[in-house]
Amino acid sequence: MEEIDVVRSLAALAQEVRLRVFRALVVAGSEGLTPGVLAEQLDVAPNTLSFHLKELAHSGLISQERQGRNLVYRASFDTMNELLGYLTANCCQGAACLNPAATACDC
Repeated sequence: MEEIDVVRSLAALAQEVRLRVFRALVVAGSEGLTPGVLAEQLDVAPNTLSFHLKELAHSGLISQERQGRNLVYRASFDTMNELLGYLTANCCQGAACLNPAATACDC
């Protein structure tokens, strides 16, 4: 993952509604959710949700698929994993952390 992609992804997640939307889509897994379900679950106005879905899609963190008359949004787990990999690539100076449950790295 390129640095510019990391910045774009983190910028997209640096907003409360978008973070909540992304987390809801991660929980939904591969089935995804429709905008109506997301709006109801998160108590977000449909027009506001539409704006935030567009921003998340632009960052590559979510995808959209038409199923009949509905749009279904899904978290892009490949992009999410690339982002996490980029952020943790040099954890503990490249060595595996000894105790991943600890709040601080035991390197």
